[in-house]
Amino acid sequence: MLEKIILVAIGGGLGSVCRFLVSVALPKFSFPLATFSVNILGCFLVGFISAYFNSHSNLAPNLKLLLITGFCGGFTTFSAFGFEKVNLLQNGNYATFFLYVFSSVILGILAVFLGFWVGK
Repeated sequence: MLEKIILVAIGGGLGSVCRFLVSVALPKFSFPLATFSVNILGCFLVGFISAYFNSHSNLAPNLKLLLITGFCGGFTTFSAFGFEKVNLLQNGNYATFFLYVFSSVILGILAVFLGFWVGK
């Protein structure tokens, strides 16, 4: 178990550093381009890595922890959000998909407002 925790920590640290580098490299606009780019790229990466692992079953499962849970998780949690939604759709859980998407977005925004209000 400790080995798995270390792999997730290493991947998460690398993902967080890459997220920071993207935010430094991209110009600042009123549109949050860096966050948007990281979220979309992270979703692509989690899909690509998952598909690659599905078609190459000889790869070490710990590598998946390093890359998906660690790196993609540190790079953006939005990739996990997207991945979970694809799984819901693939399994035919359409009502859960829509409930989860809309409630996550609405409640997430409301929670940020609440956090600002409580923090003042």
